[in-house]
Amino acid sequence: MTYYVLLLSIVFVAGFVGFSSKPSPIYGGLCLIVSGGVGCGIILSYGGSFLGLIMFLVYLGGILVVFGYTTAMATEEYPESWGSNVVVLGTLVVGLIIEMFLV
Repeated sequence: MTYYVLLLSIVFVAGFVGFSSKPSPIYGGLCLIVSGGVGCGIILSYGGSFLGLIMFLVYLGGILVVFGYTTAMATEEYPESWGSNVVVLGTLVVGLIIEMFLV
């Protein structure tokens, strides 16, 4: 169970590092959705089944609508991904390495 929570925590932090590098609004919204789901999984692993379910429904119900409209307004013909620019990819990798050393 400890390894399960550790794996969820690493994915949780990696999702927010991926969001903070901001290559494109589409990928940023995807990282927030994944991090929200993983955060609910962390709550579920500590025994808060009702709280995890309610947080998942409220988070995805409210935030997903906002990011859906934001992404629709900021769509790009050729969205920039994490691998399309050396600086963005370097920021993602450095952020993950720093986070691994801090944990």
